[in-house]
Amino acid sequence: MSSHTRKGANQAGTVIALVADVLAVILALWILMYLLDANRGNDLVQFVHHLADWLAGWSHDLFTFDEAWARVVAGYGLAAVVYLFVGHAIANRLHRR
Repeated sequence: MSSHTRKGANQAGTVIALVADVLAVILALWILMYLLDANRGNDLVQFVHHLADWLAGWSHDLFTFDEAWARVVAGYGLAAVVYLFVGHAIANRLHRR
């Protein structure tokens, strides 16, 4: 593989890892805001909540714990872990090229 191709793969891997990290931070931020009972009327809280809902649409309410906080932590936390795992696995694969 040429040096130019390797550099492109490394850059792509870095971008993918960074995107995965940002997605996980958004989800973690929503979990924290929920647990700290952030003001749902606040624009920033609403924005983070909408983004987190979209990102965790596939895992939101996946678990049926009796406590709402446990459902939020498990559902949004699972999405964050999956984004981190998959994003960094892809990035590592690209870095090895």
